[in-house]
Amino acid sequence: MNTNLVIQGTEVTNADLRQLAKLSSAYRIEAIAGVTGAEQAFRLLGADPASAAAVAAHCEPVELDFGFVPQARKPGDFGLAVMDMDSTLITIECIDEIADLMGLKAPVAAITAAAMRGEIDFGESLRRRVCLLAGLPLSALDRVYRERLKLSPGTEAMLAGFKIAGVKTLLVSGGFSFFADRLAALLGLDFCAANTLAIVDGKLTGEVLGELVDADAKASWLVKIRDQLGLSTGQVIGIGDGANDLKMLAAAGISIAYRAKPVVRSQANYALNFTGLAGVLHLLAGS
Repeated sequence: MNTNLVIQGTEVTNADLRQLAKLSSAYRIEAIAGVTGAEQAFRLLGADPASAAAVAAHCEPVELDFGFVPQARKPGDFGLAVMDMDSTLITIECIDEIADLMGLKAPVAAITAAAMRGEIDFGESLRRRVCLLAGLPLSALDRVYRERLKLSPGTEAMLAGFKIAGVKTLLVSGGFSFFADRLAALLGLDFCAANTLAIVDGKLTGEVLGELVDADAKASWLVKIRDQLGLSTGQVIGIGDGANDLKMLAAAGISIAYRAKPVVRSQANYALNFTGLAGVLHLLAGS
């Protein structure tokens, strides 16, 4: 077999590895070097991808992530990583936290969740949510950024790995440029696109300026930057969590669902349900 099985988790036991090697017909188990933090990662060499269902059945209850990776794959094969922001690169949904300052988190979060599951059109859901924020002072957004916005585990390690491999980064968000632009500058990302909130006299008007960054726009941004860099589809990595990321993920060479909704996990090439974003790097190298 020319495929390895990557196993990742916060606690990977020898018994799990032996059973997974048996299920996948792998001939050797090796630890992946350079893994930081509390997580562990291993490669099972020569694994059979036809064993995916059996491997998934073992991994899910013991909270392990897995992925079948071609042995010839290396990080340098890729040139662009396209990432969602809310609940992907960061742990929060910014609009839900903004709403919380107005005592409106419950109704806004309910709309957010329905949109991420694909039950409501994203554009409609965004306008409905932003409308509820009319009159909120701009200072509230700054407060959310300073007090509530946190990077997802492994974000900085993943981005450092991309930089070493020469992979450019695009943050493309259905959220707001107020947060995305600051985050892109903080993390040294190469490209950024997000929605712009209308502000008059220091307060939100309840409207979004310009064309929405929705599912179609996310995919379009991927194609635009991919072509600008002279890359092929196969050289693009897509990472997201919600239904509005599906078209962007479909336009990538490999797609990774991070702590994602079921509809996204079912359509992505890989899913990281239990480990942090540093786990992305282990899916980019076959050896």
